[in-house]
Amino acid sequence: MKAGLEEDLVRKYLVVLGLSIFLAISAVAQTSTTVRVKCGGNGLKDSQGHAWSADTGFNGGLASETTGAVKGTSDQALFQTGRTAPDSGKLVYSFPVANGPYHVNLYFAELFDADFNRGGRLFNVSLQGNPFLQNFDIFSAAGANAALIKGADIVVSNGTVQIELDTVPGHDRAKVTAIEILLGSEVAPQLALNFVYPDGTPVAGTLNYTVTTSQTKMGGSTPLASGQATCVLYAAPQILGLVGQVQLNLSLVDTAGHTLWQVGMTLDSSNANIAGVQSSALSVVVQKAS
Repeated sequence: MKAGLEEDLVRKYLVVLGLSIFLAISAVAQTSTTVRVKCGGNGLKDSQGHAWSADTGFNGGLASETTGAVKGTSDQALFQTGRTAPDSGKLVYSFPVANGPYHVNLYFAELFDADFNRGGRLFNVSLQGNPFLQNFDIFSAAGANAALIKGADIVVSNGTVQIELDTVPGHDRAKVTAIEILLGSEVAPQLALNFVYPDGTPVAGTLNYTVTTSQTKMGGSTPLASGQATCVLYAAPQILGLVGQVQLNLSLVDTAGHTLWQVGMTLDSSNANIAGVQSSALSVVVQKAS
């Protein structure tokens, strides 16, 4: 293992990024599937040629027939009609997917004139059981007859994306008009870690990781591809359930089981802010095991 300056630079680099590598040493599930659903309506094809399926995956609720012109979009049909929560209880959408990182987009528009006022329609949204939108008011956020998309990063570890909408008592029902679930690798910035020997030969082996908080421990591994492992960076680790002090450990093991490189650090998730970070790469030179 080559220690010293190189390892110190790696530590600083990861810490400066805030490192929300958090959970996503990308086994970025190559078998994962993009999901696009037109809530409360029939399937359609949008202006970019993407196919949206008819409404599916819901546990109940009511189809909304409210239509009308929608500002701020080339795809008005995605924001017309929709599905609302039932008169009592929650509206839950569930979609089976491969485990891995995803980005969820929820589509909204307030087209019901009785709710063209602040607080007319008020509801909460959670993703994977974690709060996403609290006391959400479509009209307050976008105005009347206007397109609005709210997105968030999630990580799936149980084979299901779950989206829950809860009406705030005393207000009109929670409503969503379309749901889009994209592979995390399509939208999140990535950090490519390139491992090579001093002669420039790519390392063959596996990168292992663990992420630990006072309440959660996650971990996994990914085989190197031509010496490279890809990490997906998240600007909002709280959405992944990572709150407070986070211990991150990485280790590189060659095909013979020798540990060639390892690094550990403690991060404060409340200070993680890498929203402006673009995809980047870092090369690490390691010594061959003797």
